Amino acid sequence: MNDMLEGMLETALYVDDLDRAEAFYEGVLGLEKITRAGNRHVFFRCGPGVLLIFNPEETIKPPEQHSLQVPPHGTNGAGHACFRVSAENLDRIAKLLTGAGVAIESEVRWPQGGRSIYFRDPAGNSLECAEARIWGIE
Repeated sequence: MNDMLEGMLETALYVDDLDRAEAFYEGVLGLEKITRAGNRHVFFRCGPGVLLIFNPEETIKPPEQHSLQVPPHGTNGAGHACFRVSAENLDRIAKLLTGAGVAIESEVRWPQGGRSIYFRDPAGNSLECAEARIWGIE
């Protein structure tokens, strides 16, 4: 099965305020918005993948009979997502974040090489920007 899985296509995070999330991911991080569906979700393009931001109060509802049959899902509490960033851009992202009033919670220099920075979105989700080499990926 491992050779059939090509990589991660989507990452989902859950927030209680889609307007604040949309302003953060589009306005601060500069992600391209794909679509927004009322108070249910907002989706963003992120490199070769997609970042899905959901309101868990809406996604736990079963789908209507004539809609896409996506099973109910959701979670409570802070989640985590990591954005792949080149070493050259990591400091630029940190500067962009702090300039927008977003605190860098931690910076980690990994024993196997590479660096990460951690920060929070407005909903409290833990976000990370990291060099791919922290996982031995070039």
